[in-house]
Amino acid sequence: MDDMPNPALPGAPGHPNAQDKAPHEVELKLRGTPAMLDKLRQAPVITQHARNQGIVRRLEAVYYDTPDCLLDRHGISLRVRRSGQRHIQTLKRAASGDNPLARQEWETPVDDEHIDLSRFPVAEIGAPLDGLRAEVLRPVFSSKVRRRIQKVQFDSALVEIAFDEGVIAAGERSEKLSEIELELKAGDAAILYEIGLSLLDLAPLQVETATKAARGYKLARNTEFKAAKAEPVAITAEDNVDAAIAKILGNGQHQLMANLAPVEFGDNPEGVHQMRVSLRRLRTALTLIRRELGPTALGPVAEEARRLARVLGPARNWDVFATDTLADIEKAGLPDIDIAGLRNAAEPFRAESYVVVREMLAGSQTNRFLLSFGRLLERRGWRNGVASEAMTVLAEPVKSFARRVLTRSHRKSLKRGRHFKQLSPEARHELRLSLKKLRYTSEFFLPLYADVPAAGKYLKRLSQLQDVLGAANDAATTQPLLDTLRRGTSAPELHYSIGAVIGWQRREQVEAAKGLLKRWRKFEATTPFWA
Repeated sequence: MDDMPNPALPGAPGHPNAQDKAPHEVELKLRGTPAMLDKLRQAPVITQHARNQGIVRRLEAVYYDTPDCLLDRHGISLRVRRSGQRHIQTLKRAASGDNPLARQEWETPVDDEHIDLSRFPVAEIGAPLDGLRAEVLRPVFSSKVRRRIQKVQFDSALVEIAFDEGVIAAGERSEKLSEIELELKAGDAAILYEIGLSLLDLAPLQVETATKAARGYKLARNTEFKAAKAEPVAITAEDNVDAAIAKILGNGQHQLMANLAPVEFGDNPEGVHQMRVSLRRLRTALTLIRRELGPTALGPVAEEARRLARVLGPARNWDVFATDTLADIEKAGLPDIDIAGLRNAAEPFRAESYVVVREMLAGSQTNRFLLSFGRLLERRGWRNGVASEAMTVLAEPVKSFARRVLTRSHRKSLKRGRHFKQLSPEARHELRLSLKKLRYTSEFFLPLYADVPAAGKYLKRLSQLQDVLGAANDAATTQPLLDTLRRGTSAPELHYSIGAVIGWQRREQVEAAKGLLKRWRKFEATTPFWA
C-alpha cells in the first residue's frame, strides 16, 4: 500500500473535519546556531523549490498581559509587532485537538504600539478576552528579531520559511534566539516534517516546542517550563477506528513534544516523569494497534519510544529517590539518619543522569524520530503494509474496537494475577505492568463511556491496586541506587543511613502487602465498565 492518505477516511488530511474551523497557523520550529542557519539558507530543499529570492525584515514586538498574567494562565499570548512603519497586534492560543504544530491566531492592524481589543472578534475568541479592558494590560517582555523570509512550493503545498535571529528580553534578563520557522500556508502539514528531515540531514537541528511567548514569560517570571500531563483523547462514538488511531497517537505525540522544553531546560522532576508517561502511553497504543492490524510501519516508532524511555529511566529513579523516598523518611522523623548527606551524595549521580537525557534530546536520532513520527501521523502511516482483510478494521465503529481491546487487556491482567497469593516478585512486577497498560487503554477510550458511572469505580480500584503493587517496585528500583552510593563513600554515617533506607522500604513493603490481597480481590470482582 502506498504512503498517501485516503481522504475518504475521517481524520485524513484533506478531510472536511481534519482542521480547526477557527483561524489558525500550523508551524514547525527548529532550533540551531546562527552558523547553521547561514548554511541552511542554501539548502537544496529550499533553493530548488523557492518561489522568490526572500526578503529581510526587522521585527520588534512587545507582549502584553495583566499584572497577574491572566492571559498566560489561559494559554494566550498577546503582542504588538512593529515592522517598518506598520503595527500588527496578534493573539494566539493553542488550537483544539492534538496537533502540536497548530495554534489559533487572530491578527489585526493597529495605529501604534498599544493594544486595541475592539479590533479583535472578541465574541468569537471568548474568555478571558470578552471581559477584559485594554487599560489593565501591561508590557511583560519584548523581542527583537532579524527575519529572512522565503516561500517554497511543493506540488500543492506552500510553505513560508523564516530564519530568525534575535533576542527576547524581560527587564534585565534576556535570551538569544536562533531558529527556523516552517509555516504551512497551504497543503498537507506532512511537508513541514519532510522539510525538517531534509534540513536535519545537513545540520544538527533540534525540534523547538517553546514559543517566543513561552520563553518570554519564563524570563519575566523567572520560572521553569511547566510539565504537561496527558489530556483526554477527543474520541467520540461517531469516529471509526482509523480516526480513533489518529487521535490516540496524536494525543501521545502532543504530550511527548510538550515535555521537551521542561526536560531540556528545567530541573523539575515532573518533566521527566510526564515524558516517560507519554512514552508508556504511546507504546501501549502502538501495541494494541499492531495487534489489531498486524504488521504495520509502527514497529520503528515503538523501538524508538522504548529507547527514549530507557534513557529517561535513571533520571526518573534518582528523582524519585531524592524527592519522594528520602522525603517520606524525613517526614517520619527517624533519628540518626543523615537525609541531607544522602541527598548530597545522590545529587552528582542525578545531575549526570540529566546530562545524558539532554544529550539524548539534542541528538540527531531523537530529532529524526520526532520529525518522522510527525510525518507518519500526518500521512496515516499505520495503514502501510496492512493486509487487505485487516483494512476493514479501520472502517469499523470505534466502540466495537474499544470493547475488543479493553476486554483483551482486562483478561490478560486477570490471567497474570491468577493464584495471586503464590505469585513471585517477578510475576507481581509483570502484573503491575499489565495493569498499567490496562489503565492507559481504559483512559484512551474513557470518553466513549462518559455517562457510565461504573467507569470511575473501575479506574479507582485499578489505580489503588497499582499504587500498592508499586511499593515493591520502588524498593527494587532504589536498591541499585543505594549500591551506587555505598560504593561511592566510605563515611560510616552514610552507610548507616543507607541501611536505614533499606529497612524503611522493607517495612513499607510489609505494610503494603497487608492490604494487597484485598485490593486484588476488589479489582477482580469489579465489572468492566464497557461490558
